[in-house]
Amino acid sequence: MHAFIDRLAADTRMGAVTLRVADLDGMIRYYTEAVPLRLLAQEGGTAVLGRDATPVVLLEHDPQLRHAAPHEAGLFHTAILFESEAALAAAVYSVAQHAPGTFTGSSDHLVSKAFYFTDPEGNGVELYWDRDRSEWSWVDGRVGMDTLRLDPNRYLQEHLAEAAIADPVIGRTTVGHVHLSVGDVDTARAFYVDRLGFDVTAEYGGALFVSIGGYHHRMAMNTWQSRGAGRRARTLGLGEVDILVPTADDLGAVAERMRDTGSEVADDGRTISFEDPWANLLTVRVGPDAADHHDA
Repeated sequence: MHAFIDRLAADTRMGAVTLRVADLDGMIRYYTEAVPLRLLAQEGGTAVLGRDATPVVLLEHDPQLRHAAPHEAGLFHTAILFESEAALAAAVYSVAQHAPGTFTGSSDHLVSKAFYFTDPEGNGVELYWDRDRSEWSWVDGRVGMDTLRLDPNRYLQEHLAEAAIADPVIGRTTVGHVHLSVGDVDTARAFYVDRLGFDVTAEYGGALFVSIGGYHHRMAMNTWQSRGAGRRARTLGLGEVDILVPTADDLGAVAERMRDTGSEVADDGRTISFEDPWANLLTVRVGPDAADHHDA
């Protein structure tokens, strides 16, 4: 057995989230007209949505599958990060115009401002903007976060630019973090922290927040609807979560660490993949230069 580094690299971040969907055309419409992202590529039953060359959501047409029940493990939300409050306001306004019934709430989390939606097939979506890291508060390795009231109408009044009403696709987007529904927090900690190599940044109210490199959280796991959930069956909803590491050496270290701690790891030479305790599929690969991303 070779020695391995037991933490993820500091520049690790999230790639695209893959969703298995029943109505591919309807979901493309939602993510392009409402959210709004661009359709970057489409081939057969797969569509890639994002901005510039950065995929954010991959849609895979799998109409024979059933919808997951609310109490099952899986995706809680995909959190899409915008590079300015003007860009976030433009996106929120776009959803309000095209799919107002999908809005579920908004909050100021101290580190960020966030708006929440549920797409037409029940997948959670968070649209958010980060405050500057100098404004975040850390105590003993834990970041200060809260859930404060954020008035969406006032937010749009303060940040929506006239030009954005005509063209709401402003700036770049990335997947800032991915939030999962899981069966229990202790098992999530054992897998995501002790084995995969994230650090705990916050823990409260039946939820665990983990990150690396001083970001508030790259992943989160909660039991709010799914306490006691077991392994997932193959259903509509979450297909896989993509994690981007900086170098091939980092990728090799993750593969070795996961194998040595008991995971079955698939390796095609470019990506590795393995399941968490609830059969959520994680893929890890070498991503583009982290310096090119606004949240780095």
